[in-house]
Amino acid sequence: MWFGKFLDIKDQVEAETSEFKKKLFADIKKDKLTPLEFSILENIFNHEEISGYDLIHYLNEHFAGTWEAKSGTIYPILSKLKVKGFLKTRTVKSPIGPLKKLYQLTEAGKVILKGKVKQHFFDQIKFMENYLNELISIYIHSFPEEEHKDKISEVQDLVEKSFERIIKNIPLTVAFKETCPKCKNEIERKVAFCPHCGEPMYSDKSERSHVENEKEVKT
Repeated sequence: MWFGKFLDIKDQVEAETSEFKKKLFADIKKDKLTPLEFSILENIFNHEEISGYDLIHYLNEHFAGTWEAKSGTIYPILSKLKVKGFLKTRTVKSPIGPLKKLYQLTEAGKVILKGKVKQHFFDQIKFMENYLNELISIYIHSFPEEEHKDKISEVQDLVEKSFERIIKNIPLTVAFKETCPKCKNEIERKVAFCPHCGEPMYSDKSERSHVENEKEVKT
């Protein structure tokens, strides 16, 4: 999440001098992205291609209960990002019956996303560090003083485990691969169903529940 700021992309587009990139950005019709729009683009980029239903599921995992993504909010944003040149879609037959629309970034969308992340990456890491320190301080001081020592130890352990998971997952975010249990094809993005044979792809109860819920909604 790009906290509390609009990302100005006009300067990035105007700075490009090559004819190729000028043509690439010709369909981009938006000067700024909201934090939510940028988070949506990040999520779609990391999945390569995803349905709106699955996107909402993963956004809710991303926000971890701090905010709930709903179809009435997300689908209008997806439509706007497509009209503005950041997204493209294709329609495929769902393994459970109805047609579904899959979203992916346009080439211009990918260039802008990667450029902004590269430009602001270290600033965002420092911002998150500052934000986390402020949050931790307020959390500890929300308890009686006699509990502070225990809460400090609790938070230190929580933060240590969180960063262990982040470090462990770095290779997975760069090169995700999963093998379909039915057709044995390798899939290089996280999906609910195998794009080759339609087999449900889930590894735990929460994923199983998500797939079953989608099936109930579609039928």
